[in-house]
Amino acid sequence: MLDINVAIAQLELLPGDLDGNRDRIVDAIETAAASDADLVVLPELAASGYRMSDWRSALQAAQSVPGPTTREWQDLAARHSCHIVGGVLELDGNALFNSVAVVGPAGLLAVYRKLHLWGEERLLFAPGDLGLPVVALPFGRVGIMVCYDLRFPEALRILALQGADLVAIPTAWAPGYDRSPPPDGIIDQVKAAAVQANISQVFVAAASRVGADGDLGYLGSSVIIDPYGRLLSGPASRDDEVVEVVSIDLSEARRAKVRDPLITPLADRRTDVYGELLGYAPEAHPQPDLQPGLTSDHALARARRG
Repeated sequence: MLDINVAIAQLELLPGDLDGNRDRIVDAIETAAASDADLVVLPELAASGYRMSDWRSALQAAQSVPGPTTREWQDLAARHSCHIVGGVLELDGNALFNSVAVVGPAGLLAVYRKLHLWGEERLLFAPGDLGLPVVALPFGRVGIMVCYDLRFPEALRILALQGADLVAIPTAWAPGYDRSPPPDGIIDQVKAAAVQANISQVFVAAASRVGADGDLGYLGSSVIIDPYGRLLSGPASRDDEVVEVVSIDLSEARRAKVRDPLITPLADRRTDVYGELLGYAPEAHPQPDLQPGLTSDHALARARRG
């Protein structure tokens, strides 16, 4: 078993309010640490706030990575023996990126730059150029993506094919993509995350935000989802700040890759048929361990033996 405590911090974070945002983030991490969180997931662009009015205001809120925020997160991670995944408005040369930093007690471990820019983000940010990282943490493998990336199923699938046990998703979920609010009250972003967690056999931890920036109101609804698509936490309130900590067995993601001796979803992929269409190179996406001591060939042999 790989039991860990995962925290999602759903916060109200204001554009350009670096000090106020910092205080909210520190309080959230301290709250999560009080419940022995091993991994804390913060919202998209947590340090800066999400919606910038123009290039000048974005530039004033931006910082290098590593930089002040990641150094402070390192101090908190070291103090509480945890790891932190959160959004930072990154300045690199003359380019701005909607980025995520993965920080542990030893410092900055990885940076992800959002691949799929949403709406007016295109007016400020350069598209991500660092790929889709899976970070080996002491307790397991964590993949990183951001908000709108979830609308591109290949993004989460690639993380799963790289062996992610859990995908951490800083978000700022808002209306604009879906036609209308669903009658059951569960936003479509949550439903999409649940379906993809199931079909790619990974845990998903999505930390959203609440409040509004002008006419843009956020939807909250932060969740933690298991590798079968079941909600372990949430959806959280659409209006209130929440820090939720859930204990999970991370090895369940590996066991979920074998639904039956004859049902192994990732191994059953027919890349011999559609791989060429996708430009797929099998050696670039090695299959993760399906289960300790159980490969797809072993599972098939076991089934044949009855």
